[in-house]
Amino acid sequence: MPPPPLVTLTAPMFCGDSMPEIFSARACVQGMLDFEAALARAEARAGVIPQTAVEPIGAKCNASLIDLPQLAQAGASAGNLAIPLVRQLTALVERDDKDASKFVHWGATSQDAIDTGLVLQLRKALDLIDADLVRLANALASQAHTHRNTPLVGRTWMQHALPITFGLKAAGWLDALHRHQDRLADMRRRVLTLQFGGAAGTLASLGDQGMPVAQALAGELQLALPDTPWHTHRDRMAETATVLGMLTGTLGKMARDISLHMQTDVAEAAEPVAHGRGGSSTMPHKRNPVGSAAALTAALRVPGLVATMLAGMVQEHERALGGWQAEWDTLPEIVQLTAGALQQIRQVAEGLTVDAVRMRANLDATGGQIMAEAVTLALGASIGRLAAHQLVEAACHRAAGEGRHLRDVLLADPAISAELSPRQIDRLLDPVNYLGQAAAFVDRVLHTHHQRNER
Repeated sequence: MPPPPLVTLTAPMFCGDSMPEIFSARACVQGMLDFEAALARAEARAGVIPQTAVEPIGAKCNASLIDLPQLAQAGASAGNLAIPLVRQLTALVERDDKDASKFVHWGATSQDAIDTGLVLQLRKALDLIDADLVRLANALASQAHTHRNTPLVGRTWMQHALPITFGLKAAGWLDALHRHQDRLADMRRRVLTLQFGGAAGTLASLGDQGMPVAQALAGELQLALPDTPWHTHRDRMAETATVLGMLTGTLGKMARDISLHMQTDVAEAAEPVAHGRGGSSTMPHKRNPVGSAAALTAALRVPGLVATMLAGMVQEHERALGGWQAEWDTLPEIVQLTAGALQQIRQVAEGLTVDAVRMRANLDATGGQIMAEAVTLALGASIGRLAAHQLVEAACHRAAGEGRHLRDVLLADPAISAELSPRQIDRLLDPVNYLGQAAAFVDRVLHTHHQRNER
């Protein structure tokens, strides 16, 4: 089967492999047609339309039979795509069965078809996102386990702070992903919900068969049946946008960290190497963090799109004027950007290379000053924290100003050497002795991860 036509040339970079097809024009139409076919089956089961109408209607609910350019043009005049789509579908059914064509879209409204079609698309998209999240989480768990005790510079305000471990950094990313997986699972219960209310949300056109049809339709599509139609209550769609927005933010945080670790002057980690990946058109030596760049692009674009979804929640009475319509392109773009960022970071994490030797060298780059807090606390035990802080701070300034190792300055200061022996100072200046609960935190996250995988 040939690949689907590209929506844009950058779609593979920013939207991933599968999402452009899930949200293609044809897939959008197919979602609405799946609603129409299921509606006919449900109404026949409830005795609302003849059983003989089901097969003729269902046979034409195939997007390949729809004239998409004509649909797009007619939709611009009609105000939505469902109106001309139902017209085309009715004409297709009428060619083979005039009686069956009378029951196309019976008792439904345009928004029922559009919203439910979108929900069906979202279900496919969320399945793919869930699968990629599992793969990414497993890759991060592997990194956390492998580098549980690999010392690394911890940085605050972009400056050296205290030693941590790379395992702890990977565990932090993984811990955040666990929360996103929980949010997505919880969100599914609310979002994968049938929209079916008819013209004003009462199903008056179906009389006393409204609820039986709604129940049958939800069953046909394997969607939850809400307590009430949600035409102008857009919290479900807004929740989808915001949860994916938060996920994209976490992926952006990971991308930022990885790209900073990958800087030539830092060189502690690197994205995987592949032919044609991360090169330059003019500089043969370049190895650019292209996966991180794509994820960061999504992290920059998605928040504004989420804001559009939130703004669109304020809708008028029983059918929106602008707010609902603003969702049509916005939410699919959010989903595709999130999926693209997730795919990029998953590929990076699965092939990430870590240079533990370079990490240790960077810990020593400040000549022992990264361990100043450890020295301060040890010294403070005998002379008090504030006095110790002042002495060690002055020693750090001398070491930096004179280009000396902090050990030498500490040993040369009689007020410090009187309290701490050379052996004590050497131990205090070794980063592996000041990792706190880093390993325990990694173990806790990995324990949670393994428990989740066993569910």
